[in-house]
Amino acid sequence: MLVAPARSSNSQGGDHERMAIDRVNVIVPARLHLGFVDLHGGLGRRYGSLGISLDTPQTRISLRRSAALSVNGPSAARARRCLEALIERFHLDSDMQLEIEAAIPEHVGLGSGTQLALATAVACCRLHGIVVGTRELAGMLERGLRSSIGIASFEHGGVILDGGRGEADEPPPVVARLPFPDAWRVLLIFDEVRQGLHGAAEIDAFRDLPRFPQDTAAHLCRVMLMVTLPALAEEDLDRFGAGLQELQRAIGDYFAPVQGSRYSSPAVTEVLAWLESEGIRAAGQTSWGPTGFAILASEREAGQVQREAGRRWPAGGGLRFVVSRGRNHGGDITVE
Repeated sequence: MLVAPARSSNSQGGDHERMAIDRVNVIVPARLHLGFVDLHGGLGRRYGSLGISLDTPQTRISLRRSAALSVNGPSAARARRCLEALIERFHLDSDMQLEIEAAIPEHVGLGSGTQLALATAVACCRLHGIVVGTRELAGMLERGLRSSIGIASFEHGGVILDGGRGEADEPPPVVARLPFPDAWRVLLIFDEVRQGLHGAAEIDAFRDLPRFPQDTAAHLCRVMLMVTLPALAEEDLDRFGAGLQELQRAIGDYFAPVQGSRYSSPAVTEVLAWLESEGIRAAGQTSWGPTGFAILASEREAGQVQREAGRRWPAGGGLRFVVSRGRNHGGDITVE
């Protein structure tokens, strides 16, 4: 199955579909990576990630047949590398034009690389009638090396827990997926003058940091199973926030030597301290940041917090505040 849970407007199959498709449009969601539950790895699996799919921001692309290969729009260089890898892998002609209408910002903790790679790969396969699983495509493009949150966000959306990387050379299995409550909202805190750790610096960080404490990993796994996920299932934001706070503190402090502090952006750290003083517990940094987040109980509350944050940190100071819904379905795929 190519992307079974993703919503497609075309149900035709076989040779007829391959001949009929001239253009494929894909919309994919950003995601929050809330932290790792077991960086120790003593039980044979390492990492184990919790994440949330977001409705905003999105990556939107359109791939169509053309006389020659061309890629236009934001993040075009990254998308072109993905497309060239697929052309080589599947022995395709390079007669395609890829238009990137919008792209999740790069290296800010929202999963831009995985979402762009998967959107490009799925569009290419649909255009050429190639049936390949999403996880296999992710492996081909070297995505999902530590986490399956981006892959599962593309496929299903929702709140996702993966089981960590084992001995198999494939993305971690998803072990839990729950819907993000309809009423809740996510306030995103963008630091527009910074990027999070990525590339060689990220690889060096995982290599050079000391081994994660076994007892802390055990505690985080217990909190995840007995506090965070049950609270989510019961839509208890206070308890969910308490569990999330434990995860953010432990993982942020572990990574502090390579990112400078518990959170990588001093400006976002200031906002998060203010949110905590206001009693907002479900807050922290996504991935390496610098983007911060806070989960609020309603659209009204999120709007109030966004306005107050904007008053305290006015536009032009480098911070930007955006309210998003969670997203409980995967990528949208349409064909023409």
